[in-house]
Amino acid sequence: MDEYKIKSIKEGLTKIEFPEFDKVSSAAPVFYNPHMELNRDLSILAIQVFQKEQNRPINICDLFGGSGIRGIRYKKEIDNVENVYINDISETANEFEKHNIELNNLENVEVYQHDASMFLRLKRGEFDVIDIDPFGTPSPFLDSAGYCARRDSLLCVTATDTSALCGTYIEPCIRKYNSKPYKSEYCHETGIRILAGFVALTLSKYAKFIEVKMSHSTEHYMRLYLEIKKGSKKTDASLKNIGYISHCKNCLHRQSSYGLASPIDDVCPVCGEKLVHAGPLWLGSIQNKEFIEKMIFEADCKTINSEKEALKLLNKCLIEADAPVSFYDVHSICKSLKLSAPKFDLILDCLEDEGFKAIKTHFNPLGIKSDCSIEDIKNILIKLNK
Repeated sequence: MDEYKIKSIKEGLTKIEFPEFDKVSSAAPVFYNPHMELNRDLSILAIQVFQKEQNRPINICDLFGGSGIRGIRYKKEIDNVENVYINDISETANEFEKHNIELNNLENVEVYQHDASMFLRLKRGEFDVIDIDPFGTPSPFLDSAGYCARRDSLLCVTATDTSALCGTYIEPCIRKYNSKPYKSEYCHETGIRILAGFVALTLSKYAKFIEVKMSHSTEHYMRLYLEIKKGSKKTDASLKNIGYISHCKNCLHRQSSYGLASPIDDVCPVCGEKLVHAGPLWLGSIQNKEFIEKMIFEADCKTINSEKEALKLLNKCLIEADAPVSFYDVHSICKSLKLSAPKFDLILDCLEDEGFKAIKTHFNPLGIKSDCSIEDIKNILIKLNK
């Protein structure tokens, strides 16, 4: 440790030290990403809610420990955490993790140096919470997580390879997630659904299924909080949420098709052009209203640096809890119609006056989740321009 210039930071109630580095990358001696503070703050809220729902002490696995900030914060800032297991394959990271545990005067926080998948399999069934927050894709570790996850446990998953999930690079998404993406105006939601669908299909091999408690796409990453349940019949029923989103590049119509191997329309029912398809992916709920309400309550009880930012995001996700799949980007539609965009709130009001749902989305400040058709929203935009 003496060979490095040390930087000290404080997050929430936790202080840690790590080697200084020029930029956030996997090449840093010990990985610490300041841009993921909101991620960690939200994770504390989600795990605290999960712990209270379980009403028992919990054990947490921080699979990619880095500086130790995530696992240490979990032990220090979440009530009724029995043990935290911090794993990292880097010996240098292990040294700083142990140092930071001592710095925070913590007990029952253990440090391990293993390959991530091997560590999960060595500790099968020991964790109530598994947090997978890698540098890049979580895909290679999800099979081991599915195999090892306990019934009624929480799986927290981060993906930073958003260019693949959002369809900028199609082949990597097919290779890593066994799903074809499409780069539409709602591609970040599609990416979340591809990730959730991949987890659901991976866990189904072990007669386990997911309930999505909360999800969000923020800056350079996507994050899922999934409660893991077990049972072959319920797993089979859960997989009915797997399907495809079909999109028309010409008129911007979109539709969902449920079922992994069900027939999918190739022709747009609105304009007759060819549809493009994304999937397989998760078409079920990606926000749980009751769980998010509890997270908002916890935010008032915890000391988190990003409280305002966290509450803003949580309230947006709360509103989306009962929203339809995908959303309309107002500017994209206005561009296709060669119209100027009306005031956003005016569009929402008009949709509601017509009897449709009209919900803002955290995925896009100009996005509207609605059960209306593309023709309905186009007619409203034309009427407002007149």
